Amino acid sequence: MTRDCIRIRGARQNNLKSLDLDLSLNEFIVITGVSGSGKSSLAFDTIYAEGQRRYIETFSPYARQFLDRMDKPQTDSIEGIPPSIAIDQTNPVRTSRSTVGTMTEINDHLKLLFARISTLYCKNCGDEVSKDTPEGIYQTLNKELLNKQDQTPRVAITFTVIIPKNFSQNEIEGYLSVQGYTQIYSKTSQKIEVIQDRLRFNDSNRARILEALEVAVQHGRGHLTVRFLDDSDQIFKFSSHLHCATCDVSYDQPIPNSFSFNSALGACESCRGFGRTMGIDHQLVIPDENKTLLDGAIKPLQSKSYQKRHKKFISLAEEKKIPVDIPWNQMEPEHHKWIWNGDGSEKKGMWYGLDRFFSWLEKKSYRMHIRMLLSKYRSYDLCIDCCGSRLKADSLLWRLGTLSDANKVVFVKDRFRHPVIKCNKNKFSSMPGLTLHDLMMLPISSVDDFFLL
Repeated sequence: MTRDCIRIRGARQNNLKSLDLDLSLNEFIVITGVSGSGKSSLAFDTIYAEGQRRYIETFSPYARQFLDRMDKPQTDSIEGIPPSIAIDQTNPVRTSRSTVGTMTEINDHLKLLFARISTLYCKNCGDEVSKDTPEGIYQTLNKELLNKQDQTPRVAITFTVIIPKNFSQNEIEGYLSVQGYTQIYSKTSQKIEVIQDRLRFNDSNRARILEALEVAVQHGRGHLTVRFLDDSDQIFKFSSHLHCATCDVSYDQPIPNSFSFNSALGACESCRGFGRTMGIDHQLVIPDENKTLLDGAIKPLQSKSYQKRHKKFISLAEEKKIPVDIPWNQMEPEHHKWIWNGDGSEKKGMWYGLDRFFSWLEKKSYRMHIRMLLSKYRSYDLCIDCCGSRLKADSLLWRLGTLSDANKVVFVKDRFRHPVIKCNKNKFSSMPGLTLHDLMMLPISSVDDFFLL
């Protein structure tokens, strides 16, 4: 058997006519030819099919039943062929949401990556949110003792019982007493904080502390509180769920689709995963600011269909002492505000505002001429809720890396560093690491640098 080439003799697959061919191994070979000359028959139906068939034959009969098998190609002989793989040409569906990441399927890997190894940070306090375990809680409290003069402080491990609406406080206390819980730390009409154990926090009580933590988590439905009973009376709250005990905010366990703007689970609800929202461009509505209201500064009201509306608008403006004979750019801001926002409904004989006028047109956009009219004044603005990231706010709370790691990554032309998202409404800028949107905005070279940190 030859070891330096693939030797094909008498290939007759499909439209091949007894082809004899030697192909060198460990080289990049391109097959060219006119349409119908047999390129695919040689590459896929002969070479790939035989290489795959022989490779599958090395498996056990049990394993072969789970693998796709190809028919043996019509040839006299094929020698020196190694196991083969084929990368099929695909035509992915293109939509207005498509990006380089979705077209190359890189986003699929990033979604899985974030769903498995990213870290969650609370949207209120910015602290890391993780599932607490008794051992982890013990270690956290042990570190806290390093800052205390008293190395064996007294602590109370408590859990909270919510009082159901169909039970009274006395009834719940009675049930707790039957189970041996007679020590109550505090109580209100809605909940009771029960003491699971009160003891000295030291290594000799480690087993007892871990047992108390485990039982408190169980009875507190995943939540517990540890109180240091010294002068400071410090309180530490923990949760075995994805729950920020400090802010009392719960989060869902993420799945890959939580980081996809093509899925309802991850897409921003305001822009539906497009990153932009459709609005009205004020500059298109008022194209010439040197015009007065009488001269037709408001362009959409100048058509024949809306001449009566324009006359009514001028009449209402004069009643409000809005100047209608001076250029738009010389009017006061409060005049502009009245024109856009209005001061009441049309039924009450008041000016409803241009914003409400366009909202009324939107409701009638099923008519072709209305859609044509609206298209003249459309604007596509950055979504104010997701700041162009296309993802829900909770999806942006999951991050990779630390703040120092993110700061080491240089963005395009070094114009800015972490974070990419810059929105006044967004509180995520001070959090560590990179969001999925930050990562997708990086050039490939910086992505490599980030994962090497």
